[in-house]
This record gives sequence, C-alpha cells and structure tokens, in this order.
Amino acid sequence: MTHQTPDLSAALNREQANEELFALLRLPSVSADPTRTADMAATAEFLRAKLAGLGFTARIDPTAGHPVVYAERLNAPGKPTVLIYGHYDVQPEAPLEEWVTPPFEPAIRDGRIYARGSTDDKGQAYAHVKGVELLLSQGELPVNVKFLLEGEEEIGSPNLEPYLRDHAGELKADVIVISDGSRFAPDVPTITYGVRGLSYVEIHVQGANRDLHSGSYGGAAPNPINALAEIITRLKDDQGRVTIPGFYDGIDDLTPEERQMWADLPHSDDEFAASIGVPALPGEAGYTTLERLWGRPTLDVNGIWGGYQGEGSKTVIAAKAGAKVSMRLVPGQDPERITQLITDYVPTLAPAGTTATVHPHHGGRPFKFDLNSPYNLAANRALHRVYGRDAVFARTGGSIPIVAAFNDLLHAPVLFVDLGLNEDAPHSPNESFAVSDYHNGILTSAYLLQELGAPNTAE
Repeated sequence: MTHQTPDLSAALNREQANEELFALLRLPSVSADPTRTADMAATAEFLRAKLAGLGFTARIDPTAGHPVVYAERLNAPGKPTVLIYGHYDVQPEAPLEEWVTPPFEPAIRDGRIYARGSTDDKGQAYAHVKGVELLLSQGELPVNVKFLLEGEEEIGSPNLEPYLRDHAGELKADVIVISDGSRFAPDVPTITYGVRGLSYVEIHVQGANRDLHSGSYGGAAPNPINALAEIITRLKDDQGRVTIPGFYDGIDDLTPEERQMWADLPHSDDEFAASIGVPALPGEAGYTTLERLWGRPTLDVNGIWGGYQGEGSKTVIAAKAGAKVSMRLVPGQDPERITQLITDYVPTLAPAGTTATVHPHHGGRPFKFDLNSPYNLAANRALHRVYGRDAVFARTGGSIPIVAAFNDLLHAPVLFVDLGLNEDAPHSPNESFAVSDYHNGILTSAYLLQELGAPNTAE
C-alpha cells in the first residue's frame, strides 16, 4: 500500500527548478578535456554549495583526477539510509556544428531543455537534489540521505573505486539510488533491473614505415585502411554474431519469463526505426529488438581513422589506421576476459603485410538485480503516484561500470529509477531533457524517499 502523504506537486516551484538546472548546465564540465579542469572544479563547488544550503554536511573530496562531491543529512534515526549517486561530468560536445543552439547555453524548444548534460546526467542527478529540497520545504526528510556525485563517469570512473574503498564506512547505506538512464517510453514509468557491461578497446593497424604515393606503390604495398576494414568485417558473421572465439561462453540466457515480459511491452520495430531515421534494424538473428538491446552482447565500431581527411584529394596509402571498438556485455561475461579475447584474436586477422594490435581502454561488469526486492516495490509505488500507473521492468543496453564496485565494496542493493528517454540523445549533438520529465523526476525522487521511509519497506 502506498505510504499516505500529501501531494507535493503544488509545492514544486518549477520556474526556480529550471533556473537552477540551467545554471548547472552552463558549466562545461567535460571530464575528458584537460582544458576544462577549472570548469570541473566549479561544477563540483556549485553542487557542494547547493547541498550545504539545504542543511547537508557537504564537501569536495579530491581524487587523483576530478573531485567527488559528498554530502549527508542524517536526521532520521531508525530510518533507512539512502545513498543517491550521480555524475556531474558530461560528454565532449563535438561535433559542435551539429548543435542547433550552443551546447552550454541551455535553451527550451518544444518543451525540451537542450544542452550537453541535460539528461546525462546533470538533469537526472539534480532532480534528486530538488526532490530533497521539495521534501525539506514540508518538514524533515523521512530517511537519512547521502549524495555521492562524481566527476569521471564519462571516462570510466577510474578514481571512484579507490574512493569507495577509502570511504566505505562513511558511504554505508541500505540502498543506492541511481538515475542515469532511460525509461522505456514517454509516460511509461520504468524500473531498470539490469545493465550491460563494457569492454572498450582501440585497434591499431600498421603497414609501411611511412605514407606512400598510391601511384608508385599501389597494388604492391599493404594498405592499413583496407586491412582495418577487413578486420572489422570479420569480427561479425552474416548472422550478426561476434566471431571472437569464446565470446559467448558462460552467458546467462534470457529466461522465458523475461522474454515474455519484454514481448508484452508496447514496442514497435517500425516506430523504433523511424525514431532514428533508418529503414531496418539489423542485429543478431533469433532475438527481438528489445532482447538484442537489453539481453545480448554487442560489438560496435565507435570511431575510425586513417589517411588523408582534409579538403580535396591526396593520393597516399596511409602507414597507419585505427578504430575504436566497444563491446557491450551481459551477465556471464567478464570484461577483462573479453578484452583479452579480442586482444588475442585481432592480430590473427591482419592481412599480409600489416600488423594489428589491440589497446584496451576501460570496461565495466554487467549486472542484474532482483525484480521483487522491497526497494523495487517502493519505487513502483512512488512512480505510480507520479504517473498513475505501475512501472514496467526493463534492462538497459548502457553500462555504468561503477555499479559492480557499489555491490562489492558497499554491499548495498542498487535501485535504478531512470528519468530520461533514449530520444533525449545522450552523448549526441542536441542532447535534451523534457521539461516535464525533469519536473516528474523531482516528484519521483521526493515520493521515492517517502516510500523508502515507510514502515516495513526493507523487511
């Protein structure tokens, strides 16, 4: 039964909530860009000051990279402790020419807030800050609340795991709440119970010891760009399956119950294809689109380089070529093992006259959570209060590498309550966040804390 508390919608100052988020979005906190270090520090201070102003004990903790913002308000003795995780760093804005409005000058068009980080993850994380503020406007918080806001999620969180290890006692919580993904569809509340893992690598192909004149050497010298194209093509077969030996070993199969649950969701392949402007949805044979998105591993080329790419022509055979490759992983796959498998396999695919090497970047473990945990049930009650309907249960195709560390080091269950949508275009030009989703996210956060503080929630 829903914990009976007043409707908070009327108490939400939507205009102020928008203004504060805009101020946060104007800060170009690109963790991958070393020239933005001062902007990263300013963003951390913005969040620290806001939480301190709400009566939290708040501080900025340095790491070997960008800092962590930590805050706590522990004024609910005997009640659960909720740790809210988010990240304040954002993806690089390139390609800049594809943005309709500047990426760090927020603009509302057709009911959407356009800015880099609007949905990933500043908008979603700040909705929790405003949700706490909304509850405090009505009295004390119904639970103990801790915030952990990091600045390196978009570069693989290299320094967060050591931070968790060093602060494990202070970060102790009954449940960890994360909003850093997408709901199934507009007006469809969603609880995410699984995330895919990640192995991210670069493939480098070397040919001659220098760029060569394509007339003088073409037809005799090896071409690394052609070789790279051949290697990439051979990484998948004509059924959409990855060819790396051992890649699928040990994978947890989808259960019949999961496949039926996803088949019952209001999904249309035609509408999905139209939403991204493509005529077809290629993928692994034998699986539906949702199954391929949520429950099957992938291999995708994310970037490719080699040769002359300036204006006009330059007739050369490049000496080098390369590609960035990501593999999304599912339960049963270990990212370190998968990285080693592709590292061993790619050199065997190099055509004559070339050498191919693999250079690992970052990764993360896949994770799956209990559908029927009391925390999921509390989240469902909170979402019902906002949307007037029960949530659907879905997995996400994305990866949040630090989730495994939360499980290993903090020993607390993770609760995903995503507030955005795939159509928000995270990581892409013209990233956005629907104003209504932001406001509903604030209400969802407030109601979730109320439900988590209700009697018997964690029994």
